[in-house]
Amino acid sequence: MKGGAARRDNAHLVSGRQAEDCALTFLEKNGLRLLDRNFLCRGGEIDLIMLDGVQLVFVEVRFRSSSRFGGAAESVDGRKQARIARAASWYMSSRRLDCPARFDVVAVSPGNEELKVDWIPDAFHGGES
Repeated sequence: MKGGAARRDNAHLVSGRQAEDCALTFLEKNGLRLLDRNFLCRGGEIDLIMLDGVQLVFVEVRFRSSSRFGGAAESVDGRKQARIARAASWYMSSRRLDCPARFDVVAVSPGNEELKVDWIPDAFHGGES
């Protein structure tokens, strides 16, 4: 029984990692440059931290294998946004950064033959960041 749960968890992690890899490749092809990945602090976690010109971009990557419970982008609710904003604020202050920033969401879902990527630049506003 316990082994089955572990397999499901591992499958979920593989899907999440694949979604992040897919999002990263997509964003790099669109001119963004990776600064940090899976930044974790007491306030929360940020999947990808990228640079778009002089603007910092904090990216939340969401993967959904189906839209049965809503799409990937819709799963970034107010609570999740607040955690991302707190982590972004921590990231910027710990590195003494004073530059424009935005919050993007990249939704990754199964396509016909490969993963489908939907990029939502400036998806939400993070208050102080």
